[in-house]
Amino acid sequence: MKLVRYIDRPDLRERRFDELSGVTFPVFMHHNEPGGKYWSRLYEDFPDFQVALLDEDELVAEAHAVPVAWDGTLTDLPAGWDEAFVRGMTSEREPTTLSALAISVSPTRRGEGLSQRMIEAFRDTARGAGLESVIAPVRPTLKERYPLIPIESYLDWRREDGSHFDPWIRIHERVGGEILAAAPQSMVMRAPVADWEEWTGMRFPVDGEYIFPGALATLVVERAIGTHVEPNVWLRHAV
Repeated sequence: MKLVRYIDRPDLRERRFDELSGVTFPVFMHHNEPGGKYWSRLYEDFPDFQVALLDEDELVAEAHAVPVAWDGTLTDLPAGWDEAFVRGMTSEREPTTLSALAISVSPTRRGEGLSQRMIEAFRDTARGAGLESVIAPVRPTLKERYPLIPIESYLDWRREDGSHFDPWIRIHERVGGEILAAAPQSMVMRAPVADWEEWTGMRFPVDGEYIFPGALATLVVERAIGTHVEPNVWLRHAV
């Protein structure tokens, strides 16, 4: 297997949604304002941090990230995915840290340690760019089974052996990640109810709060507009 930059293989950019991100993340997550505004710029502005993992010519994993300014304190930590992305694309402060945006692994290749390899790719590219650390607004995969539990409580859940309850957080910790803080308002998705009904296959006939498949928190419907605020967990990796 080998890592390649998307900037060097533009043909892979045409394949990545169908083969990776489109099948690893719920469809509603592709309708986030900062993502829609800035995603295409990543490949031109920060090409070294947008990489794909190939097995021969099979696209098996990818990692995207953006350099951000962060002074190392919880006070200066971005509120979540949205703020990290916007800060990375707009701030005039000197970047010090690499903020992960997404890791995707082909569903047919899970269980092969590819997630760990992509975390290591973040570390390598951050080190090569002279950045001090990697931070990640981690999307805890098992949280979708507990959408009513506050993320501040969920991040403290541990198994009997002391490892984290959530498998994705557990992988990060296994390779040296350190939990920094909860990010209860990490990513905001707001759209007309008709869009949410198309994305989820559900009906939302009246204003209220709804649980829906694949979500880590609820959908709030008010005046035919649905708002979903996804919680994440900030982790840090030394480089």
